[in-house]
Amino acid sequence: MRSSQSRTNEGSVTGAPLVAAPAPPTRPAGTPPASRPVGLRKRWLVAGVFAVLVALVAGVSLGPVSLPAGSVAAELLNLIPGVHLDSGLTEREIAIVTELRLPRVVLGLLVGGLLALAGGCYQGVFRNPLADPYLLGVAAGAGLAVTAVIALGGAGRQGSITGLPMTIPLAAFAGSLLAVTMTYLLGGAGGRSRSPTMLILAGVAVSAFLSAGQTYLLQRHSDSIQPVYSWLLGRLATAGWHDVLLVLPYAVLTTVVVLLHRRELDVLAVGDDEARSLGLHPQRSRYLLIAAASLGTAAAVSATGLIGFVGIIVPHTVRLLAGSSYRVILPLSLLFGAAFLALTDVVARTAAAPTEIPIGVVTALLGGPFFVLVLRTARRVFT
Repeated sequence: MRSSQSRTNEGSVTGAPLVAAPAPPTRPAGTPPASRPVGLRKRWLVAGVFAVLVALVAGVSLGPVSLPAGSVAAELLNLIPGVHLDSGLTEREIAIVTELRLPRVVLGLLVGGLLALAGGCYQGVFRNPLADPYLLGVAAGAGLAVTAVIALGGAGRQGSITGLPMTIPLAAFAGSLLAVTMTYLLGGAGGRSRSPTMLILAGVAVSAFLSAGQTYLLQRHSDSIQPVYSWLLGRLATAGWHDVLLVLPYAVLTTVVVLLHRRELDVLAVGDDEARSLGLHPQRSRYLLIAAASLGTAAAVSATGLIGFVGIIVPHTVRLLAGSSYRVILPLSLLFGAAFLALTDVVARTAAAPTEIPIGVVTALLGGPFFVLVLRTARRVFT
């Protein structure tokens, strides 16, 4: 008996137990370890806020006239009521900071956050790792609507489209909703399931159709070609704080709606039947989130033109680094997307100075290789 028991214990040590050990408890995929979810989220939120602050100071400091980062930071703090610091900047430099660069950087933060938030939202709604405002045709729909308003309404006949009227975001919203509806219906045409591949192919077809309409409008109204072409490449040139104030209400509404419903995206990820068993109305949630994401995309497109790949680069990077739960992806995409576009604008302004590169060109140069990487790893990342 003793020798048999000794052999049994010895076998359990050497990796050959007579009775299999119970398997450790499993947890759902994408759930952070129970011992450190709060600390992990706090660290990433702090990192996101820090990235936004760095992008803000860098965007205001760098340009044709370089300003000391410390002096710029002090001058930005002076904008807070009750704060009075000696920044050491002259009146001319203060005007450059507050009237020229700061509105542009703030607009970049708003647009970058909106595009990244919309991209992450679309990926969750369609359960498609490649969903993006650009690829689903949403940006093309908004672009067609804005082009129609500019060409038919004569907004671009002075050679500039800065300081656009408030009807532009509303028209862009209508165009974006039309585009995403067409993509969704076409992706399920003929009784086919709306797989990621079908939705992307439908988005490409819808984008091509809407772009053809945009080209026809420009051909019929040649006096609007130059301003619209400049807008299509993407730009953050502003007419002071006008464009920022125009985008801000839509940005606030989109952010509040999407972040308040971010938990529903985690529920939708397990399937409609499971979502209904948990008391969720899947279609109602999808429609609400699609409308909110489309509103944010439309506001961004109407103010800055077509800036692609932000909605793919940022959410996927966040997913790889911080986890796959949309409770984490969406807030961090908002922060890091804002910082990403503001820093990209710095590159666009300084890389070929004194000439300015369209920011849409810079994001395309960064997003093209990243999109290839996503195509290779989408199945592994999004499970």
